[in-house]
Amino acid sequence: LIPEVPFTLSGDRGILQHVKHLLATKGHCVIVVAEGAGMDLLKEQLAKSGTDASGNVKLPDIGLWLKEKIEGYFDEQDMETNLKYMNPMYMIRTVPANASDSLYCSELGVSAVHGAMSGYAGFTVGLINTRYVLIPMTEIVQEKIKVDKNSSTWARVIAMTGQPHFQ
Repeated sequence: LIPEVPFTLSGDRGILQHVKHLLATKGHCVIVVAEGAGMDLLKEQLAKSGTDASGNVKLPDIGLWLKEKIEGYFDEQDMETNLKYMNPMYMIRTVPANASDSLYCSELGVSAVHGAMSGYAGFTVGLINTRYVLIPMTEIVQEKIKVDKNSSTWARVIAMTGQPHFQ
């Protein structure tokens, strides 16, 4: 589920019905939710959430909200479920680095130091087309990257995951 593609919770084309179908046919279901997805369903919480120190809107946790809605739905259906909610943010950050990670981080660090020692500021370092480059922060924050829901890339994601259109 991504912010660019709205979804509904209930009804024939809703997530709850699809989860029920998957549990009946496959015995399991995995839902992956991108930050910012479903904010139209959390308007009240969004209005109360405020902003962080940088002025960015603090987004309510759609994952916890979905978990509560799914559990409530299956309780009403008198169906037993075993739902696990995992926020991978911390898991990803705690995976031990391998040799490739160490080399990559070392190259990023060396490039950052070279940029700073050369008098540059307001940049980050990245790997583009096998070259380590200095990227101005103004370019990075210039616009929000969005998924084109009409692109062939998104169509492949839908085809590979078997996700229906939740509208």
